[in-house]
Parts: sequence; structure tokens; C-alpha cells
Amino acid sequence: MKTPLQFKTDRLLLRKPSLEDDQKLFDVYASKEQISRYMTWRPHTSVVETRDFLKRCLEEWSNGKGYPYIIERLDNQGDLLERGLFGMIHMHNHSNEISFGYGIARNYWGYGYTAEALKCLVDWALQQHHIRRVTAKCDIDNKASAQVMEKSGMVFEGILRRHLVHPNISNNPRDCLFYVKGN
Repeated sequence: MKTPLQFKTDRLLLRKPSLEDDQKLFDVYASKEQISRYMTWRPHTSVVETRDFLKRCLEEWSNGKGYPYIIERLDNQGDLLERGLFGMIHMHNHSNEISFGYGIARNYWGYGYTAEALKCLVDWALQQHHIRRVTAKCDIDNKASAQVMEKSGMVFEGILRRHLVHPNISNNPRDCLFYVKGN
């Protein structure tokens, strides 16, 4: 799949990460308990951990298994704001299906940024001739993430029972809400 290195929306730049993003990503996103609450990973305890994560992200780009993007804000003229990155969104490539995961810094919740980023990538993915559908899931208690999926045009398909471990909540598998959009 020929995946662009970046996407622009009205308010956002989604771009391929680099190792130089490690400190900022650690500071605003990866080290925050509130951000990782519903994630499948624990908050990073050092920038080295974040750098290792970014190395895995770049490896996914190389082998085509996934396409993680850094999320940054643009000003009214389409230029990057100085504050820089504030989250990530990840396209996982499953042959004829793309699944998504995402998270942003707490200060940016409630402004529609995540739904805007997700909608951009969902629309692009469904324009690819070999992609039949896109999917995303969230913990059953993560109502905000469910709203993001709905705002991006995805439709609730069902509950995946005891599907994912969210280690910041429990070591036992938890139910997940499953959303889909297809051609």
C-alpha cells in the first residue's frame, strides 16, 4: 500500500514520526497516566522507552504492517503552531482491512481533533481499491473514544467480550466496543 508520509486537514498535520519526536511525545503523551488509561500499554517512565516505541513505529512503516502518524495543529494559514505534536493516530494494515488506534494529550480533548484526524484517514483508506473496511475499538467504558468513532462516520457493530487487556485498569481482558465503516 502506497501510504502518504503526511496528511493535512483544516486544522491538523498528520505526519510520519521521527526519532526526534521522542522528548516531546514523552512529555505530552506517552508518560501521562490519564492518556494511557484505556490503552494496551502502561505510561512510559523514560524518554528511552518512548524512543524505543518510535523505533517500532518506524519499523512498521518499513515493513508495511502499520502507519503511525504524529498529530500536530495548524494555524489558520495552514502553518504549524509552535507547540508541536500533541498525539498520535495509528493505521494498522491487515491486508484488506485497516484498523485504527489513537490518543491525544488531555489539553486537546473535546475540540474534535481526534475525530478530524480519524475521519481523514478513514476516508483515505476506503478510497484504496483493496480496502474493504476500516475498524476501531475501545474499552467499553471509554465513551469519549466511542464518540470519536461515531463522529468520524464509523458505525457501532457490536461488543467484543473479554477482548483486550487494558493494564492501567485491570490485568483481565475487558469488553470492547467495535466500530466499522466499509465500502
